Amino acid sequence: MQLSSLMFPLLLVLVAVPLFLSARKQKRAMQDMQQMQNSLGPGDRVMTTSGLYGTVVETGEDTIDLEIAPGMVTTWVRAAVREKVNPTVDEDTEEETLSAEADDDTTALDTDTDSAGTPQSTAQLAEPLEHSKKK
Repeated sequence: MQLSSLMFPLLLVLVAVPLFLSARKQKRAMQDMQQMQNSLGPGDRVMTTSGLYGTVVETGEDTIDLEIAPGMVTTWVRAAVREKVNPTVDEDTEEETLSAEADDDTTALDTDTDSAGTPQSTAQLAEPLEHSKKK
């Protein structure tokens, strides 16, 4: 009889303690995420939950404007930012890497160039699709 009377409290402890610790860890992670999202400012490099990288241009109360390409700014919900990203390669090193790759015959691609030697795109645009009205 004593063994069965001790099983319930033991089972309760074995299940409740890990659940409690897990909930605390999750709550702490959410607080850290909200603190990071509230601390974002112009110039911060971020990654969204969908994996898009961008630079913060402007922040609002619930939204944030990200520059995802030079001159292309999009508006996102602040909660869509997953993390701040620190650039690991500065611009000078990146330019040297790109010029070294261009000199390497194994990484060079065949592209059309204009008279100045600037690569030109060979992409062609497709005609727009015409959608018929359903009756």
